[in-house]
Amino acid sequence: MPSRQLPYPVFDADNHFYEPKEALTKFLPDHRKNVIDYIEVRGRTKIMVRNQVSDYIPNPTFEVVARPGAQEEYFRHGSGGKSFREVMGKPMKAIPAFREPAARLEVMDGLGLDYSLMFPTLASLVEERMKDDPELIHDVIHALNEWMYETWQFDYEGRIFSTPVITLPIVDRALEELEWCLERGAKTVLVRPAPVPGMRGTRSFGTEEFDPFWQACVKAGIPVSMHASDSGYAEYLNDWEPADEFLPFKPTAFRMVSMGKRPIEDSMAALVCHGALTRNPDLRVLSIENGADWVPYLFKQFENTYKKMPQAFPENPIEAFKRGVYVAPFWEDDFAQMADLCGVDRVIFGSDWPHPEGLAEPTHLIDDLQGLDEEGQRKVMGGNMIDLFKVENKIVNNPDVPPLVIPA
Repeated sequence: MPSRQLPYPVFDADNHFYEPKEALTKFLPDHRKNVIDYIEVRGRTKIMVRNQVSDYIPNPTFEVVARPGAQEEYFRHGSGGKSFREVMGKPMKAIPAFREPAARLEVMDGLGLDYSLMFPTLASLVEERMKDDPELIHDVIHALNEWMYETWQFDYEGRIFSTPVITLPIVDRALEELEWCLERGAKTVLVRPAPVPGMRGTRSFGTEEFDPFWQACVKAGIPVSMHASDSGYAEYLNDWEPADEFLPFKPTAFRMVSMGKRPIEDSMAALVCHGALTRNPDLRVLSIENGADWVPYLFKQFENTYKKMPQAFPENPIEAFKRGVYVAPFWEDDFAQMADLCGVDRVIFGSDWPHPEGLAEPTHLIDDLQGLDEEGQRKVMGGNMIDLFKVENKIVNNPDVPPLVIPA
């Protein structure tokens, strides 16, 4: 039996797979073959992007990884003075469920999960390290999507919905990629919450230039997922604390404090202030693994600015946000507060399984939802996503599958 079988279907909006080496290389066109490579550096395998070694992911082969939920106590109670390595605990060898959908489905049964969105892990390094070459970004992203479809599909057994990536620098190519994904069953697409790179610098995806893409998503009936990524904000922090690249696994106190949740705040502000959510009122955007403590501050900024210059907004900014955006709080956030701010119909949950910063037992989130009534708990644990993705509103996991046991 799973550790917690809930009396309604559970839709986890944030699961991940770990990519093998070939994920970013197998389908690269011939003239891009040397853009991404893996090399040995003092006995450790590193990824090299455009002839530059990246430490963004310390172990980019994912052959050995941190255990699911290894940092749960850290996020709940703090480090207790432990080092980062001590907090991460004993690592484990990657298991088939981290790499392939059939094995993952069995683990989902053991975890009591009926449906999940499945995000890549390594892919978040691509766009920022190629932002001066939009054509290159599109080529590499398509190669990744080809591998993702070959390995995971975009709709596996009607339960695992992998998220092909769409990069936006060249809108026509973004539309072509979207169509390619839709033809293969994509139920959502992943867009980086960041300024869009281009040949003449970056720009906001909230402007009219990108309306054809948002309109195509609306026409297809799919939401757009915006998952935490390398959004390029390290370059702003580097003005204060110089560094070579964004290293999420080597944070400093200054970067933790100053970065906050700025990438997702600014992304949502751009969609609202630049009018995309108003011109495309049926567009639905999922904020995944960005937490929710940024929402009250953003609403305060919206309220104050709207009072001072209402003519600068196409509509009430808070209403635009509440209509178009679904928020997945971190499990340590206040779900009841989010339900009050955004409406309980716009609050979803993601466990981040099997990443160490997530929950080892996703259904245990129910213990942190006691500020919601039973109907609110049902909506957050799966009902809202079930409605949005139009999947069967019934329990489809096999309760007889035993939970995953990771050897000590």
